[in-house]
Amino acid sequence: MAGFVQKQSISLMETFILQEEDLHEREPITEDPSFHISTEVETKDQRESSSTVSESQSQTDTNKKTHSGEKPFPCNTCGKSFSRICDLNTHTRSHTGERPFSCEICGQSFSRDHNLKAHIRTHTGERPLLCKTCGKSFSRINSLKYHIRTHTGEKPFSCKTCGKSFSQICDLNTHTRTHTGERPFTCKMCGKGFSKIYNLNVHIRSHTGEKPFSCNTCGKSFSRMSCLNDHIKTHTDKKKPLCQICGKGFIDIGTLNFHIKQMHINE
Repeated sequence: MAGFVQKQSISLMETFILQEEDLHEREPITEDPSFHISTEVETKDQRESSSTVSESQSQTDTNKKTHSGEKPFPCNTCGKSFSRICDLNTHTRSHTGERPFSCEICGQSFSRDHNLKAHIRTHTGERPLLCKTCGKSFSRINSLKYHIRTHTGEKPFSCKTCGKSFSQICDLNTHTRTHTGERPFTCKMCGKGFSKIYNLNVHIRSHTGEKPFSCNTCGKSFSRMSCLNDHIKTHTDKKKPLCQICGKGFIDIGTLNFHIKQMHINE
């Protein structure tokens, strides 16, 4: 059962992994006849020169397509078009489910090479991307971009229905479901739908009994982080709200008020 839950969580989370643009992927170079050197035996310098000119021409053509909006490479499955053949090839894997890039450490596979590289950093702990404002480091370029917006206050993603703005596209997508009522995350055990992947994962624990959040002080476990945080307060030295009637202490003022209504309201 735990393996099933892990696979379901991984599958759902992968659909929301933020895709980072691979700056090293480029359209395959094709030789342009106008730059072909016609000598029967080329010297090393001539071959390097020919390769450099062809690569430069190919890159120029790709840049022209990008700026002009031209998208000559259509997907045969859904019709979506792309300006680069490498982008089409990557997109095609979303239909075929192909994941040719595998992690040698844990075996998890990915459809993009740069997603594998980012994943490997979860094993190595490498965080090569630094915020110039505060020095915090990140393993993914998009994580750094989102973090920078906490300094700038930038919220470039706006809801077309109510105008509310967000710093991350995933937050906008989640918010949009409050208008549409969409619940795309479905429990495979009971069929209940949820608007957030987090809520689905919490719900699944009601079937499995999993309690992954443990108290470092006493070892008690909980299914939700919020429940653990409330429990931790029982170990801290913070002053607890006391009932003025019976002297009993409580975690917070809300719990105290509930106690008074239940135990002392008619006294």
